[in-house]
Amino acid sequence: MDQRLQQLHQWLTQQLNDASLQVTPVSGDASFRRYFRVTQRSTDERPIQQWIAMDAPPEKEDSEPFVAIARHWEAQGIQVPHIHACDLAKGFMLLGDFGDTLMLSAINPSSTSTTTPDIADITTRLYQSALETLVRIQQCSQPENFALPPYDTALLSREMELFREWLISQKLAIQLSASEHQLLDQTFQYLIDAALSQPVVCVHRDYHSRNLMDLQDQSIGVLDFQDAVMGPITYDLVSLLRDCYWVLPPSFIEQRLHEFHHATQDANLHGAPLEQFKQWFDLMGIQRHLKAAGIFARLSLRDGKHDYLNDVPRTVRYIEQVSANYDELQAFNQWLNATVIPVIDKHLCSGNSLCAETAITKTNPAIS
Repeated sequence: MDQRLQQLHQWLTQQLNDASLQVTPVSGDASFRRYFRVTQRSTDERPIQQWIAMDAPPEKEDSEPFVAIARHWEAQGIQVPHIHACDLAKGFMLLGDFGDTLMLSAINPSSTSTTTPDIADITTRLYQSALETLVRIQQCSQPENFALPPYDTALLSREMELFREWLISQKLAIQLSASEHQLLDQTFQYLIDAALSQPVVCVHRDYHSRNLMDLQDQSIGVLDFQDAVMGPITYDLVSLLRDCYWVLPPSFIEQRLHEFHHATQDANLHGAPLEQFKQWFDLMGIQRHLKAAGIFARLSLRDGKHDYLNDVPRTVRYIEQVSANYDELQAFNQWLNATVIPVIDKHLCSGNSLCAETAITKTNPAIS
């Protein structure tokens, strides 16, 4: 047992007044946080009880945003893990247990042990529920004791620079010319301007199928919200519908986009016509996927988490396909096709079923 785990076990024993707790790993994530399931044995007075323990080393992870947002969102009726106990100085938390069914597992039969015949109905239900939850998130005010940072020019730019630095320059080893740097500068600025033109709402910032849970009461549990900001209204929508880990059919995306447009209008979050909303959605998606592709490369190069490279081809294909529809991005699109995608095909797709030629079409065939 490592030292941090020993300390966590001691802390949990104190919190629950039980030295016989069973603490088993659940998962880690793309950060330095680790999660464990804590099980308390049944007695004559009580049944088996379970919680989730978070280990977030304070020198590497600031847990204050998580605590502030969780408490605020829970008070607004959003299903986030209830915080039973926390020690910010130690970096330990005891949270409610949402179970093991990620939204991705529920909608992807290949990731589960049994095939679900009504997967299309389950998928529609889950996405509609996730979008209803998202409207509630977008209506949230700032937590009283923690101001959410703005999704401003500096942050939008810093995120897209991950694409240039970590994927293009470091992982793919593409040496950019002065004109290519200028092309990226112009593209990034265009996307920043588009993002900043959108209505500002509360943004989860990582709202996708690996951070949402299918709960037993058929509601959606929300995880990994500690990086929330105040920003563009379509950011979380594109994270969900153009997921870096799972591709939905265009017709399904179109229907959910229409529903969300109406729902957010009814909630008085914006007054944009549908075509304007779609353009916001498209351009926000390019910004989001530039960021994600860069992060996947960084996770491999810096943190040794190489499995995320499997998601790069799919993510870059989103960028290529959407940018092809905008005149202002034609030069950028041509550069992607001529310079970037061939290198991805060569270096990231060997023996990989998610190669650039097939990644964008790897969908669930049961969903229409």
